[in-house]
Amino acid sequence: MERTQLSQTVKDLRKEFGMTQEELAMKSGVGLNFVRNLEQGKPTLRMDKVNQLLDLFNYTLVAAPRFNEG
Repeated sequence: MERTQLSQTVKDLRKEFGMTQEELAMKSGVGLNFVRNLEQGKPTLRMDKVNQLLDLFNYTLVAAPRFNEG
């Protein structure tokens, strides 16, 4: 799986707050496999669970316009 901006952001936030993947899963109320899949860039994840996890850091997943390079 290829890392995405979302997966890198989550990993960076987790490290900034000094948490392991296990601690992040427990504190956000999602499963450990979900955290691992998210940080590895799995392309199909439940948005409600992503937002549940991001809420711990006061972040939210939103739709934004895509800008094409070129």
